[in-house]
Amino acid sequence: MRTANDYKASLQDDRVIYYKGEQVKDVTTHPALRVAVEHASIDYRMAEDSRYRDLAVAEDPETGALISRYYYLPRNSDDLIKRSQLIETATRLGRTLVVLIKEIGTDALFALHMLARYMDDHEHTDYLSRVKAFYRHCADNDLAVAVAQTDVKGDRSLAPAAQDHPDYYVRIVDERPDGIVVRGAKIHTSVLTNSNEVIVLPTRNMSEADKDYAVAFAVPANTPGLKMICSPYGAPREGNFDHPITSQHKMTETLTVFDDVFVPRERVFLQKEWQYAGVLAKTFVEFHRFTAISYKLPLTDALAGAAQLIADYNGLTRAGHIREKITRLIAYTQTLRALTQQAALNCRVAEEDIAVPSPLLVNIAKLHFAENYHKMVSYVQDIAGGILVTGPSEEDFLNPETKPIVEKYLGGKAGISARDRVRVLNMISDLTASDFGGYQEVLAIHAEGSIEAEKMTIHREFDFRDHLELAKYIAGLDHATDALGL
Repeated sequence: MRTANDYKASLQDDRVIYYKGEQVKDVTTHPALRVAVEHASIDYRMAEDSRYRDLAVAEDPETGALISRYYYLPRNSDDLIKRSQLIETATRLGRTLVVLIKEIGTDALFALHMLARYMDDHEHTDYLSRVKAFYRHCADNDLAVAVAQTDVKGDRSLAPAAQDHPDYYVRIVDERPDGIVVRGAKIHTSVLTNSNEVIVLPTRNMSEADKDYAVAFAVPANTPGLKMICSPYGAPREGNFDHPITSQHKMTETLTVFDDVFVPRERVFLQKEWQYAGVLAKTFVEFHRFTAISYKLPLTDALAGAAQLIADYNGLTRAGHIREKITRLIAYTQTLRALTQQAALNCRVAEEDIAVPSPLLVNIAKLHFAENYHKMVSYVQDIAGGILVTGPSEEDFLNPETKPIVEKYLGGKAGISARDRVRVLNMISDLTASDFGGYQEVLAIHAEGSIEAEKMTIHREFDFRDHLELAKYIAGLDHATDALGL
């Protein structure tokens, strides 16, 4: 397994990245992107830390070697629960920001294992051997792996082949005996700037007319023709006092361009089998939304904890309207936790003996999180007060002229210093009222699938049969009694 330093060194490979119009020479030293590298190193530091090693590391049942638990193929509920705990713990160390450099890539690898097995059995392809070889490459070398799934789409009302220009979706433009050539772009690709590999997946169902767009593959981050245009949103801020989260943690997002990129045959996992494009997209999401609800747990816990902490510092823990809001925050985070655990406990074992968390419960959990997140943020902001965006800076506590003033007037209840109170307020501000706060609010709506996608999945996955029979029985419909065993 690699160390954090090994990981950082592996990123110095001439990958092509643009940040605010300028090409980045080295992600490990760039003023903004190096913060993302340090944040991502959490996954590697956990494996070296005796406090987390048992959670972060597992024995590979195939080779007997130690591997990152992220790469451990889940076989049962216990494996899924441990995976969820690992994701949650890493995100806690990231002060509510998910790490994602192994989480998302292994979500895709699990889905590829399942679909490749099915396609080999039913379509006589040879994809499973390719998937397994790539999986071994990633697991054995402890790689960071991003996923590029969402195409730029153009006119959302049109299918890929019907677009005004053909490159709004990534497509195959040439087929050779030794591989394929792809062209197009994916949007909001997380963590690719500081990953070693990227897995590319379809984003939707396709028809036969779209077959050139039905493609899945993997390439190294420094592959010729692969370009990343990095979003500057949420640039790191200076000072742990004023910005306790965003001064230390960042995740990058890119417009990922494939400019006639060659993909070797052994790294192609779907090639024009258009019937399976939507299946692969859906199978990936079954794992990735479980990852999502796992990494949302520290965020919802932090909201509840921050609300209680600042209420205490302000002397308001007995106020009825404050207690009511905190109670709702408690119910919010504990409901998410219970649903996440139940999704793992109610898993099914699918192709390649891989345990899949309950899609129904995963999507109910994700919908619960997403639909209520903005309201929960408003509760925390209400309890904290307007000083979230009007308070002083750390420099005011250091300047001999202003220090006694801010210390005199900004304290909390007896025993709570102004400095400690402002620290907590700055944490809440960074979490809810900064670029990072806005980022989290948009993620709640769109990341890992939209709210409408979650609703559609819940309706599709729910088995109405027992409920229909019960309704018929209560209504007095005679033919319902046999189905109920009455």
